[in-house]
Amino acid sequence: MSEQKEEDYRPWGYYKVLDDGSDCKVKRIVVHSGKRLSLQRHQKRDEHWFILAGNANITLDRNRLDLGPGQCVDIKRGVAHRIENTGSDPVIFIEVQTGDYFGEDDIERIEDDFGRS
Repeated sequence: MSEQKEEDYRPWGYYKVLDDGSDCKVKRIVVHSGKRLSLQRHQKRDEHWFILAGNANITLDRNRLDLGPGQCVDIKRGVAHRIENTGSDPVIFIEVQTGDYFGEDDIERIEDDFGRS
């Protein structure tokens, strides 16, 4: 396991890497009220999201589902996905990445509220 850094701040909130191994990467992610991550997909990893707190709306390709604390979703590589905080409290979730590669350059942004590509 590599040395862990502090929170990495983004326009929608922040995340902290809890584990960065050769077989998986684990992040604790906080999404501020009214914010959402980019609609994105990955070619080299799958993700598992476990909601710890807050109310989230999840997009998986053309499907949408609402999740709350204790609920989870699996995201296969190639599936367009995003999480949106639809409540007044922060959404906090754990993301477990598995696959061949966990670099941030495996993010293909399809749509982004903050103009990132």
